Amino acid sequence: MLASGMLLVAVLTCLTLMVLMSVWRQRKLSGKLPPGPTPLPFIGNYLQLNTEQMYNSLMKLSDRFGPVFTVYLGPRRVVVLCGQEAVKEALVDQAEEFSGRGEQATFDWLFKGYGMVFSNGERAKQLRRFSIATLRDFGLGKRGIEERIQEEAGFLIQAMRDTHGTFIDPTFYLSRTVSNVISSIVFGDRFDYEDKEFLSLLRMMTGSFQFTATSTGQLFEMFSSIMKHLPGPQQQARKELKGLEDFITKKVEQNQRTLDPNSPRDFIDSFLIRMQEVCAGENKKQVQEFLGVLSYCYLWIVGFAEIAKSFYADLRGS
Repeated sequence: MLASGMLLVAVLTCLTLMVLMSVWRQRKLSGKLPPGPTPLPFIGNYLQLNTEQMYNSLMKLSDRFGPVFTVYLGPRRVVVLCGQEAVKEALVDQAEEFSGRGEQATFDWLFKGYGMVFSNGERAKQLRRFSIATLRDFGLGKRGIEERIQEEAGFLIQAMRDTHGTFIDPTFYLSRTVSNVISSIVFGDRFDYEDKEFLSLLRMMTGSFQFTATSTGQLFEMFSSIMKHLPGPQQQARKELKGLEDFITKKVEQNQRTLDPNSPRDFIDSFLIRMQEVCAGENKKQVQEFLGVLSYCYLWIVGFAEIAKSFYADLRGS
């Protein structure tokens, strides 16, 4: 009984300290951030937001606090920009300062901030430069991409003709057309519209993105550190993202086995070649640095022969 009472006191003490630290941290940072609704410890402004209609909730807050305000999505601080002028000032007039990407817990759970879409800082800049240069090599803005689009448009027209005038959802076909144009660049080939692997890939992509728009997805963005260890729809979203990762990993391994550095077939080949160049450059740099150190040591021995002899004698003695 005494032990359980002491345990309860210890737990309550820890919770109290955590609440006090959270309140102190929020107050310390409040002067550096735009105004916003007062957050509660741990849950932030969760009670003031409708996760099913997040847009409407944020617009109501903008009426009260102005076009730039701060909300706490759980423990996460988020600065919200509302209106064309605020967005233009940040993303156009101060593009360099606001070039970073916000964290997305659903995707960072698996991709860990890697990739052209989810990376930040210098890594994101390097990937962007590489991607633009590679896409230009494959014909972005030139006839190469145009021909791929025209070819895929032909497949789209034929697929719609095959419906023989029945009622259809055009999104079904348009999504596959756009995905196939991207696939031809990234993977070097297109998929048949009824290909099971292709349909599974699209289903996984759609499912993971749809999850982020749900109330559970919004809740996961706030409390991902806890929810990632609990059962629920977030586990299915992670499973679908893992399926995407496995699919791309398989494609990369196929390209690695048949890679020709002098003849890249697709975006993956170009990326693998670039990785080899960077690794080779790093190794060469390390070798040059090592040779530089050896050369300096050699010059030091030649220039200070007496000191070198004494140093050698000390080494022999030890």
